Amino acid sequence: MSDLTGARVPLLSIAEAEKIAASNGISEQMAPLSVFRVLLRHPGLAKELSSTLNTLLFDGNKLDARLRELVIMRIGWKTASLYEWTQHWRVARMLEISEDDILAVREWKTSSLLSDLDKAVMKATDETLDGGMISDSTWAELAKGLKSSEERIELVVAIGNWTLFSQLLKSLKIPLEDGVDSWPPDGKTPTA
Repeated sequence: MSDLTGARVPLLSIAEAEKIAASNGISEQMAPLSVFRVLLRHPGLAKELSSTLNTLLFDGNKLDARLRELVIMRIGWKTASLYEWTQHWRVARMLEISEDDILAVREWKTSSLLSDLDKAVMKATDETLDGGMISDSTWAELAKGLKSSEERIELVVAIGNWTLFSQLLKSLKIPLEDGVDSWPPDGKTPTA
């Protein structure tokens, strides 16, 4: 079953999503997003995912927001997750991460813009996507810049969380919200 957007599960109306979100203690700011207009068809699961997002994005997060967004953008690019790239482009720009830094995640290995820590985080992201875990040598690189256990744990959880979101966004064929341009800023798409 799908709807006119091509989503594999029909999107709730925004009003329906807001009502379900409110009755389940889910932030109302999530309800209008296409991903939650689908996930709220399973309120218990939506609540758990929303709670994880809230922790990683807002409450109690320890990992630097810039590093987190670079991780998300790398996952979006490497997995060709249109929704993830497009949504988090806006988040990264709201956090005043430069367009050049965001675009550097596409070819991070050759970027002169990214710091050693940025590159270690990109390497950790790629290793996790490709092999399921961060190598000992990359972990040692990360430990030079991520000083606390909380930051290191959160990095691993962030990579896992946004990998999960990439998979669910693509598998459920979650559409972009109306009026949102894809693959900002230049429409370039991954080759993979």
